[in-house]
Amino acid sequence: MYAQPLGNRRFRQNKHIRELVREVRVHPEELIQGLFVVDGIKEKEAIPGIPGTYRDTPETLLMQVEDDLAKGVSKFLLFGVPGPQDKHSHDFDHSFTVSQIKALKDKFGSDIWLAVDVCLCASTISGHCGILNDCGDHVLNPESTEALADMAVQYAQAGADCIAPSDMMDGRVLAIREALDDHGLNQVMIMSYSAKFASKFYGPFRVACDSAPDESVKLKDRTTYQLDYNRPQDALTCSWRDYEEGADILMVKPVVHYLDILKTLSDEIPAPFAVYYVSGEHACIEAAAEKGLIDAAQGHVEAWHAMKRAGASMIITYAARYGREWLGS
Repeated sequence: MYAQPLGNRRFRQNKHIRELVREVRVHPEELIQGLFVVDGIKEKEAIPGIPGTYRDTPETLLMQVEDDLAKGVSKFLLFGVPGPQDKHSHDFDHSFTVSQIKALKDKFGSDIWLAVDVCLCASTISGHCGILNDCGDHVLNPESTEALADMAVQYAQAGADCIAPSDMMDGRVLAIREALDDHGLNQVMIMSYSAKFASKFYGPFRVACDSAPDESVKLKDRTTYQLDYNRPQDALTCSWRDYEEGADILMVKPVVHYLDILKTLSDEIPAPFAVYYVSGEHACIEAAAEKGLIDAAQGHVEAWHAMKRAGASMIITYAARYGREWLGS
């Protein structure tokens, strides 16, 4: 006689034993809900491909967060979208997003953890994540980093718990950390998009944020600053740099097609990792569900577990507000 190895079918014979021996679990408190608030719209607007997520007005934003809290969601990533009148090539006005941060923290206080995306793409005329040179064919790194640090300080002073730079400029984490500390905001965290790839899966997001690059400028896309998915070593280099410059949390974006990157980074760098389950990845499951090919909820939950297996500590998802229901928690 011999002992049968672990992993035999006795461990899979009913839901009770399967629950007892699971090695990976996703908890609703590990999910971060993405929010969009847009200046100048009169009512909340649906976003193609990500049902249940909206372009909110300042008024509906507060109602949405109140509803999310009732569903067990307390962690958010906010994207403020300024109106067309506030798009510039430099000297940006962030007062709209600042006012939304203040309103959220005034109403909900410490009941919510609020991260705010820091990037210039929704504020620039060009739609790029930084300031362009006069020729419009190159993003100026030092000038962009300075503008991002100023933006971060304004958001932190308004009450943001966490600053989330998504621009992929070199050295912006250090610039933001130094600016925050210089203003007595050392308690504010930085969640860096440290491994953000030039991906085709951002489509619905760019509709939500009105942030697609302007076709009229010479620089047509973001491949000169977002990572090339054929150079995974860049993800390691950039993530180590951001960690050493003071980022508290590192991020991989997108995630479903980059789980190998996430696994490598989370094994190598002693930091908590966030993943951004981006709009196009989310929309793929929703599109399949519309054709009756998959159950959307079960598909998203399976994807969340893959992210946890690869090393994610937290998941930014447009379906966090359904997490408690879908996970049975």
